[in-house]
Amino acid sequence: MDTIGFLLKKQSELRFVSDSPLLDTKILLCHVLECPPANLYLNQEYCLTSLQLKTFNNLFRRRISGEPIAYLTGHKGFWSLNLKVSSSTLIPRPETELLIEKALELPLPEDAKVLDLGTGSGAIILALSSERPSWVCTGTEIQRDALTIAEANRASHNLNNVNFLYGDWYQSVPDQKFHLIVSNPPYVASGDPHLLNLNMHFEPRSALISEKDGMGDLNHIICKAPKYLLRSGWMVTEHGSEQGQKVRNLYYSVGFKGVETFTDLSGLERITLGHTA
Repeated sequence: MDTIGFLLKKQSELRFVSDSPLLDTKILLCHVLECPPANLYLNQEYCLTSLQLKTFNNLFRRRISGEPIAYLTGHKGFWSLNLKVSSSTLIPRPETELLIEKALELPLPEDAKVLDLGTGSGAIILALSSERPSWVCTGTEIQRDALTIAEANRASHNLNNVNFLYGDWYQSVPDQKFHLIVSNPPYVASGDPHLLNLNMHFEPRSALISEKDGMGDLNHIICKAPKYLLRSGWMVTEHGSEQGQKVRNLYYSVGFKGVETFTDLSGLERITLGHTA
């Protein structure tokens, strides 16, 4: 059978790989049919064309193998934006929106210069720039494929106050200083059991894993931050749920003041911030 109603029933085949099998099935059908969700239930007798059915079945098989929905559709919602993603970028996560919330609450000038380290799909810096059009925003990234995705997202949302640069962390902004530096760097240890999660299996390891038990990149960007921050400049970083104390110690070790850690919706320490003197 190739009707919408029949294909919706296939959702049971996803029960071992997804917490939301029906939603996943609906998303894939809407993606293939290029229609809103309401149309699925209004047109359950509609028969897919041979090409539509072939496309859906291919995507459905990939989902059964564990490939994330975002990679199958090529898009992921984050903040107020619909962002293009690919296997070269980390999939933006809801808990990262806490970083956006905290950054927007900071006492920054109207024309603040903002740097996003390891921008990936551009999710963080594009969300910030969409909320603060007068900010001058920069995102740096070492993976060229990811930079291409970030630039496509910038263009699709017409966010002209953002500039993306190729380089490793601070490499491409050697002589610049900023009012705010934000980052969601790799912070997973190589042996972390979370890496066994099927979704994470498909994401780029370079965007997930960091040396020194997950603290290598956090150590680098935090300890070098004061050199790139203006007076009373802020840094906001995402980190692992068990890394809060280590991250706070790093902030204190290089002279940050007002260091504070915030918990995500699961009650886990997730975002730490502080400012220079």
